[in-house]
Amino acid sequence: MASPVVLVSNRGPVSFSEVDGQLVATRGAGGLVSGLAPLVAGTDTTWIAAALSPGDRLAAHRGIVDAADMRVRTLDIDDTILRLAYDVVCNSTLWFLHHGLHDLSRRPVFDHGWVQAWEAYRSYNQQFADVVVAEAPDGATVLVQDYHLALLGTRLREARPDLTTVHFSHTPFAPPHLMRVLPSAAAVELLNGMASHTTCGFHSHRWADDYRASCRELLGRDVAAFVAPLAPDPGDLDKVVASDACERAFQRAEANLAGRQVIVRVDRIELSKNLLRGFRAFDRLLHDRPDLRERVVFCALGYPSRDGLPEYLAYRQEVEGLVDVINQRWATDGWTPIELDFRDDFANSIAYLRRYDVLFVNPIRDGLNLVAKEGPIVNERNGTLVLSREAGIHDELEGACLSVNPFDIVEQAAALGAALDRSPSQRAEAATELQRRSLARTPRDWFDDQLAAISG
Repeated sequence: MASPVVLVSNRGPVSFSEVDGQLVATRGAGGLVSGLAPLVAGTDTTWIAAALSPGDRLAAHRGIVDAADMRVRTLDIDDTILRLAYDVVCNSTLWFLHHGLHDLSRRPVFDHGWVQAWEAYRSYNQQFADVVVAEAPDGATVLVQDYHLALLGTRLREARPDLTTVHFSHTPFAPPHLMRVLPSAAAVELLNGMASHTTCGFHSHRWADDYRASCRELLGRDVAAFVAPLAPDPGDLDKVVASDACERAFQRAEANLAGRQVIVRVDRIELSKNLLRGFRAFDRLLHDRPDLRERVVFCALGYPSRDGLPEYLAYRQEVEGLVDVINQRWATDGWTPIELDFRDDFANSIAYLRRYDVLFVNPIRDGLNLVAKEGPIVNERNGTLVLSREAGIHDELEGACLSVNPFDIVEQAAALGAALDRSPSQRAEAATELQRRSLARTPRDWFDDQLAAISG
């Protein structure tokens, strides 16, 4: 008989609210939830996550709650500890570190305030560990998700040696020269925490190799790791495509685009997504290719991210300012080169993925980037994918896309032009192969790979 499974993540599969004295659960968003929730619904799997709303905190005091056909346990963590652990350590330090985003001449600064934040991060991990230790069934398999919980393994190994534990990182992993940026004790503590698991998983061989290399250099030992890229759920995408909201958005897009070719990107407004260089590449394309002016529209869809961090507010302002400059430079009566839509509207995003001629995915560095598969699955125009070689998903899609250096604006501009120029037969051949690869795996494959890695 298979061992019971416990899932552990910062964000849970549902968000709770209180309505007339009753707890009401709403299914959460994001790739992790959409991929995992259908797989564990109706099973005895327990999903442990932080309480992020007043309703979540109410649920935390009721222990394990049956919600949306799942067993959910939320943790009521002190607001200050949660803020310091999440905003300062996770978002401002570890995210920047793993994605290579720090301006090392200025940041990070590891002062007394950061030391306090690391203590909060340690406490945050400890509280998760205490719940797992107390509630995991004998001999359970514990699947820990992402960099928010990098320290969990040490405590679990000490207190519950009967558990088999896996840590999966959804980000890239910092190579040794970047791990050395962290205070030495923190870097060792983090790597020891991850290495205390039975094994650690990543979306790309490059990220797994960087993790192993960091452990060799900083811990002086080899560690276990495996690779298992996540995939979209085609059934979920089909439901969105068939929805009235998506069809209305698609028809609006068709009317607004007036038959023009379309470049589409769908992102969070996030520094690693490389929006600024993407728009500069399009600006360069319009400069180099006057024949494309008024014939192509760049539709950028996304939603705000981490508005509480000054770097992200400044980045959004810079993005909007650059788009204004480019539109002022090239716009004519009846044609706006770049259309920005930063509403959080998934049905609208899927509508544009159905419509693109070119899907532009150019992150500086990315753990995976599911939109590079979601787009080819739903696209109806044999669209071309222009993909950064630094996206984790590039491992699977190389050769079926146009690969680009995300730092090279000239190369990206040329790739966008080449994609727009493709003949119908070239488009169809590439799109067929891209869709085949995008459908080759399912969320179930990814989930099963984590369980299989234990015995590997």
